[in-house]
Amino acid sequence: MALLDGKKLLITGVLTDSSIAFHAARLAQEEGAEVVLTSFGRQMKLTQAFAKRLPVEAPVVRLDVTDDDDLASLADQVREHTDRLDGVVHSIGFAPQSVMGGNFLDAGWEDVATALQVSTYSYKSLITAAQPLMTSGGAYVGLTFDAQFAWPVYDWMGVAKAGLESANRYVARDLGPHGIRANLVSAGPIRTTAAKSIPGFATMEDNWPQRAPLGWDQTTAEPAARAVVALLSDWFPATTGEIVHVDGGVHAMGQ
Repeated sequence: MALLDGKKLLITGVLTDSSIAFHAARLAQEEGAEVVLTSFGRQMKLTQAFAKRLPVEAPVVRLDVTDDDDLASLADQVREHTDRLDGVVHSIGFAPQSVMGGNFLDAGWEDVATALQVSTYSYKSLITAAQPLMTSGGAYVGLTFDAQFAWPVYDWMGVAKAGLESANRYVARDLGPHGIRANLVSAGPIRTTAAKSIPGFATMEDNWPQRAPLGWDQTTAEPAARAVVALLSDWFPATTGEIVHVDGGVHAMGQ
């Protein structure tokens, strides 16, 4: 029996085949799950193209997490492809470049608000939109980048991730009685499209392999994707509000 046999999943954030979300979708299918993807706007064609590169082409539904109409219609859109959801993956984050790259003190509220809405508040928005399809409980898994520290160049995105990690604890509290587990995977730096959009990202990733007791390969999202799939499975029935670090061990090391 495969790890996710019979599971039905909603996965956000598939924009390239190098992303954690893409590899999570691929591994989930290989482990027996049915997968529905989300996208919107100009990104929709990209997601549809990469959906065809999965072992089984996945349907793509429209979802802009900042659009109330999209959130309200999400459950009905997903029902066109499946009758329920057993798991949801939140792989959503965005911040204008004006609030990263060493601009922390100069960042204006309007751009900071965008970062917080897309990267933090959406964690609540997505699961409440999907919850009507999770009547038997399930798993909610998000992605973060260790928010314990003030990283070089990460700036307000780091604040947004800190908010995400806090939001995860509250989501775990409020959805636990409904049988929904909420956990995050804190991945080390991976050369994804999102990472490349951060000005000066190399200053964070350059020394990571040397600092990691297990070493670290910045070119593959597979280890993080495996953690996502494991948390979606039934092998963590009593784990919620947790952050699983997949970073080679850097989070536990001193400088």
